Amino acid sequence: MTDPNLLIALSGVSGIAILAFCGLRGWRGWLELKRAELERRGEDAPNAGSRIEIANLKERIRKLEAIAAGVDL
Repeated sequence: MTDPNLLIALSGVSGIAILAFCGLRGWRGWLELKRAELERRGEDAPNAGSRIEIANLKERIRKLEAIAAGVDL
């Protein structure tokens, strides 16, 4: 007959393995969700390089407007 302690130990190890597998699967799903959100957000929002370009263009427009108005910078 099987030792009851061995049966309890094997059941515990099996339970931990199942919980670890489910946790890993959930973690991978969460990472995939975050990756999809980042990809979607990247399409909607301008990146840092284009923001810098826009800021530079705005500054140049301000300077040109000041020159047109006769204001000395």
